[in-house]
Amino acid sequence: MSPLPFRKKRRGAASAEGGDARRETLEHLRNFTATRVGVEAYIEPPNNQIQTTILLVATTGEWTRRKIPDAATARSVAQALAIPVYDVNFTGYPQRMRDWNAAQRRRQARPGA
Repeated sequence: MSPLPFRKKRRGAASAEGGDARRETLEHLRNFTATRVGVEAYIEPPNNQIQTTILLVATTGEWTRRKIPDAATARSVAQALAIPVYDVNFTGYPQRMRDWNAAQRRRQARPGA
């Protein structure tokens, strides 16, 4: 598999910690995609509190989210992972993700679970 794209910060060399964080993020996304069925990527735009994120959602509704430099990088990562990519501003969040979240909340609310 070709290396996943991930842009370095502007001006100056990336710190060793930054490089490690990028590698860990990309490895996490690869692993999530490889161990689940029907994974799709959703780009979440930046806001005042957090930068752009990529959200991966499996057919079961299980999901993972990671910070990413920008939407173009998110699209490149999704392409490298060979998964479809959508912009959450246009598509919204998939119902299966909301269903999975609700099931997790119910599971955690049960005593002795």
